[in-house]
Amino acid sequence: MIKKRKKNLSTEVYALGQHICMSAHKARRGIDQIRGRSYEESLMILELMPYRACYPIFKLVYSAAANASHNMSLNEANLVISKAEVNEGTAVKRLKPRARGHSYLIKRPTCHITIVLKDISLYKEFEEYMVYSKKSGLITKKKNKNLICHDTYSSGGLWDKK
Repeated sequence: MIKKRKKNLSTEVYALGQHICMSAHKARRGIDQIRGRSYEESLMILELMPYRACYPIFKLVYSAAANASHNMSLNEANLVISKAEVNEGTAVKRLKPRARGHSYLIKRPTCHITIVLKDISLYKEFEEYMVYSKKSGLITKKKNKNLICHDTYSSGGLWDKK
């Protein structure tokens, strides 16, 4: 479950958990807290959150970092969660016996969780190269004109009429 996309500077590793027995809405509460954070910070957040969905998410983040360190020899300190998403899976259908020989259908929702980690050390090296090349004059860019943002609330704009 490792994916290496050959883009300009991206080394991405992912872990995918399928058919996890919980609703996608409940899993998104934990996913929204860790999106965009570093690997170590997200592990601490997931350990301290009281939701049941945090344990499978914790295992997936840990698995994605193990994939990155083992398969691509990336340092875990430089990993950042670039993409974390939850999709709805199929509903597991169970029958519960009811009175007078009837049965009642129970649908248990499942979800698929995807965690994508990205190595940010490559971006730091690229930024250092860009700064060095700007100082030496290799790269020239046109400067944008300063745009002025007018605040309608403080300048007495819309609701100041008497």
